[in-house]
Amino acid sequence: MIELKNISKSFWRHEVLRNINLNVETGEVVVILGPSGSGKTTLLRCVNYLEKPAGGEIAVGDFRMDCARAKRGDVLRLRRKTAMVFQQYNLFRHKTALENVMEALLVVKKLPPKEARGRSVSLLEKVGLGDKLDAYPSRLSGGQQQRVGIARALALEPEVILFDEPTSALDPELVGEVLEVIRNIAREGITMIVVTHEMGFARDVANRVVFMDGGVVVEEGTPDEVFQRPREERTKQFLRRITPEANYSI
Repeated sequence: MIELKNISKSFWRHEVLRNINLNVETGEVVVILGPSGSGKTTLLRCVNYLEKPAGGEIAVGDFRMDCARAKRGDVLRLRRKTAMVFQQYNLFRHKTALENVMEALLVVKKLPPKEARGRSVSLLEKVGLGDKLDAYPSRLSGGQQQRVGIARALALEPEVILFDEPTSALDPELVGEVLEVIRNIAREGITMIVVTHEMGFARDVANRVVFMDGGVVVEEGTPDEVFQRPREERTKQFLRRITPEANYSI
């Protein structure tokens, strides 16, 4: 489904990603963990070319792109196969929840307004916002705004949804409602890559956990393998800091 091959990225002279290789199967939920500055968000943004990799290849489904030779048409084709859910929601402030979801269907999918509205209403109901169709972002909580963002991503019917720390901007009491929506999406078999600091969510939802540090993949495996039986010392150090009750020998 998704193949990242030798993905590299630098900002000025700082190498953020170093020859990353990662495969994600159809219907798989891959959670990427790591300390701040490890490169996990940059990697996610490279998948749909919000950041341009310095080199490597990206494949989604039947489409493969050489990043060093990518043209505008290649980038557009890649982005049509992916959808991003951002940390800061990125909603249009002057549009209602319904209009925010409809926008991509009207502009990208070129659907008739009636069809776009019907699909958008259905998606907002799916994320528990059927009673907030006409509400503007300023009248929605952070959790509700993020759920609008998830509905907007689903509207495009992408082959993969990319979640960039979807709960990091939320008050703690609102985190659960967003994670529950993502859990429900995962149960439908939608392919997802999720960057998060929510360890319980990663254990519960992920098929595979990837731990990054210093711009490389340090370790990957099932949640049980990574959380209960980590192989690498750096992984153990990270887990001991965020889950003090764990007892990993280093």
